[in-house]
Amino acid sequence: MKKVVLAFSGGLDTSYCAIHLAKDLDYEVYSAAVNTGGFDAAEQKELEQKAKELGIKHHVCLDVEQQFYEEGIKYLIFGNVLKNHTYPLSVSAERVFQAMAIATYAKEMGADAIAHGSTGAGNDQVRFDLIFNVIAPDLEIITPIRDQKLSREEEVEYLKSHGIDKDWKKAKYSINQGLWGTSVGGAETLTSNQYLPEEAWPTSIEHSDTQIVEINFEKGEPVGINGEILDPVSTIKRLTELAAPFGIGRDIHIGDTIIGIKGRVGFEAAAPLIIIEAHRLLEKHVLGKWQLYWKDQLGEFYGMLMHEGQFLDPVMRDIEAFLEHAQTHVSGKVIVKLEPKRFELQGIESKYDLMQSKAGQYGEMNAGWSGEDVKGFTKILSNSLLIQQGVNDD
Repeated sequence: MKKVVLAFSGGLDTSYCAIHLAKDLDYEVYSAAVNTGGFDAAEQKELEQKAKELGIKHHVCLDVEQQFYEEGIKYLIFGNVLKNHTYPLSVSAERVFQAMAIATYAKEMGADAIAHGSTGAGNDQVRFDLIFNVIAPDLEIITPIRDQKLSREEEVEYLKSHGIDKDWKKAKYSINQGLWGTSVGGAETLTSNQYLPEEAWPTSIEHSDTQIVEINFEKGEPVGINGEILDPVSTIKRLTELAAPFGIGRDIHIGDTIIGIKGRVGFEAAAPLIIIEAHRLLEKHVLGKWQLYWKDQLGEFYGMLMHEGQFLDPVMRDIEAFLEHAQTHVSGKVIVKLEPKRFELQGIESKYDLMQSKAGQYGEMNAGWSGEDVKGFTKILSNSLLIQQGVNDD
């Protein structure tokens, strides 16, 4: 029998795909879920059981959490990437790594095809197909839900006809959780004027007080909380545990999808938003103005390509090299005040802090130039403007 690897979530769409691939297309189905920080052991076990109930030949959970940080999140931090100045690419970035893991697994399994349950209305179909076409170009891509334009009711009836009778009631909100944040879609996000209600957010607000948190950075990477040195992944998780119960990191992103329509989604990303803004503040103290300027341009471009599934483009490696080199002196501590539904950056401490230069203190004193030096400097600086004004006014 031909083999197909199915990107599996255990929901209605991928359950339909599992039965359809085996019964109608005569494939031997292997399913794969990919952990980018959103699955605990119990959830992995539950997915394995769902796959078994559907008659799937073999199920695996591919753990790429560390790879997701090392090859993706790290550079999103270095670039201070917030799409449309709002969204830290919580789901769009992880989809790239899920697609790469599944394509690689399919090749290792000697599969003939890869399948996923995307519809024709979102970004994920493009991200998955694009990555599959690059990493596994010889494998057929099968997308039953997209190709057959199925309704939920049709999928449910089909599964019932094959002995799979469950309560497939559609949840009001679609939740996608990963290391770099959680997305919340549905109901109010399908409108342009409504905000998500309190019950829609994954983490309840438990704190009405304030708390000071110190984040340690080493060459741009978050490596500790409140003096405790941790690896970056553990730092992100610890900060999420501390800040999410304040209601920090909630927002709604509106942006342009890859397929040309506008999309709106809620997200909860306490650690990503705090880390990016803390990192940005530290960079303001330790980098020069042109480093900061070009980092902004390249970071925004990097985020756009990541969002659109273009992670494998060689230009991404070029941008990563620039971003990594720019982090040479981005080390130190950032003090953050957590408050209900907001955070406040208090300041930084770093041996590379350029404010500590003995050349001068802004607005106070200087030791590196005289008043006469400034007079000459400003006279030369004004020459081009003076020439243009004189010529253009004639």
